[in-house]
Amino acid sequence: MQRDLLPRILEAIRHDAVPPGHRLPEASLARRLQVSRTPIRAALRHLAERGLVVALPNGGYALSRPAEEISDSEYSSGSSELDAYCVRVAKDRVAGTLPSQASEADMMRRYEIGRPLLLRVLNKLAEVGMVERRPGHGWLFSPLNDNAAIIEGYAFRRIIEPAAVLEASFAPDPAWLADMRRRHEATLMRPWNENDSVALFEMNCEFHEGLMAASGNRFLVLALQQQSRLRRYSNYSWRYGPERVVVSCREHIEIIDRLQEGERDIAAALLRRHLDRAQEVSLSPRERNV
Repeated sequence: MQRDLLPRILEAIRHDAVPPGHRLPEASLARRLQVSRTPIRAALRHLAERGLVVALPNGGYALSRPAEEISDSEYSSGSSELDAYCVRVAKDRVAGTLPSQASEADMMRRYEIGRPLLLRVLNKLAEVGMVERRPGHGWLFSPLNDNAAIIEGYAFRRIIEPAAVLEASFAPDPAWLADMRRRHEATLMRPWNENDSVALFEMNCEFHEGLMAASGNRFLVLALQQQSRLRRYSNYSWRYGPERVVVSCREHIEIIDRLQEGERDIAAALLRRHLDRAQEVSLSPRERNV
């Protein structure tokens, strides 16, 4: 989460035209990005280690130089390499060539990487519930969804997600909606690369889980997070083609449009249709040449 927050924090700073020396409030960033203050603080500490922000004497951080002068490579620090290995692991799990239990030595040989990089990959996958360390030795990967589980999962989501949007307590943060729009539009502008499937799915999760969070019901968020964990393998090993990326992003933007206009009934209907279409794609044969 901390790594994924880095570009989003920088994007927010650029959008707000924050000048050098200006304090970066953790609380407002956490609200805007729909996360707790702990990962925000860790991400700012990471930026400070690279000299992009500076620690203030009384606590907190401030921007060290104009945001437009900061290149993506200065804060990404190998994230594309990590995502590439995450995609390989997901593909092998979906294909059945990577067993549910594996030792670090086996995986080092399989992927021809050293232990430090392998541990970074496994720890990233562990952060999102795809794998866990076994007591004593090796790693245990979470189970894969079959077609029956996919159908049941989407049926469950059609029950809770549109209903959450229609809750009287539903109140999405306008800054969060604007941030979601910017990120989806940026995804549409970039040429598609299969390693982008990790960032795409995590953005997708943030969108749907953010809608649940806007309802003010913590149990809805927890229920959807469990569904997200079950779907990660098939989505990290993306084989639905770049066309589906465009459709999904545009459908999300259409829902955002309605929410920004206060048309929750229409947004809920669009969300239900979006889930129906996503289920059809999930159950259809996948593209082989993406």
